[in-house]
Amino acid sequence: MGFYNINEDKVITEVNAIFDCMEQAGNPQNICTCSQCRTDTMCYVLNRMEPQYVVSNRGVARAERETIKYQQKGADMVSLIYEGIKQVQHHLRPNHKEVGDRSWEVHKPVFRVPLIIGRIFNGLNFAPLEVAQIELRSEQTLVSMINGNWQNPYQLVSYVAGIFTFLPYPIPATSEGIRKNFEFTLYITAPSLEERYHIFEVPILSETASSVSFSMERIFRLPDLYMFPPGAEEPLDDPVGLGSMLVS
Repeated sequence: MGFYNINEDKVITEVNAIFDCMEQAGNPQNICTCSQCRTDTMCYVLNRMEPQYVVSNRGVARAERETIKYQQKGADMVSLIYEGIKQVQHHLRPNHKEVGDRSWEVHKPVFRVPLIIGRIFNGLNFAPLEVAQIELRSEQTLVSMINGNWQNPYQLVSYVAGIFTFLPYPIPATSEGIRKNFEFTLYITAPSLEERYHIFEVPILSETASSVSFSMERIFRLPDLYMFPPGAEEPLDDPVGLGSMLVS
């Protein structure tokens, strides 16, 4: 049985309306109103609102009745939107105005690289690194990401506990059902630590796909990585070094 969070429509409509009003008023505060900043604001609001799930037309009618009855919810949503706009503008993505190439969506066979996830630690105290730059390379070239929401290089920050992620752009294939291993290299740099390389392979089966969304069920997890100051003795990595593949 399908279900749907009707708050999504409410938030999307209200966020777009507020941004449109800003543009129509000449945008005196010079707020970025690009599609990425709108989407980030919507996510900010939805992550802080209690969802309203429905599975039928009666559920929609009941939710609409409750919306009319409790107007305060609407005021709270608008307040969250303005709070979200402020937060998004203070933390603009470096490429927030970029629109990724989506030509692969036209039902072409591709190798869809799964979501790549890894963690980096300080090898001396086993604490997650707070600052580092991670590049995902293929044949010494930076791998293109699926769209502007995903960065390569990835800039590690303190609040993600040493976790980094990549979602590469699909690789063209000649047909469906081809199994192939793709080799990637991580190049990692961090202040006061020796640079680090990590090579791994991802087995992928080609398919015809048309969705740009990612799924937490399609994940390639890397083994934990450790970085050390120059001259420090390092332990051996996972001898396989391929992580684990979970693909539905």
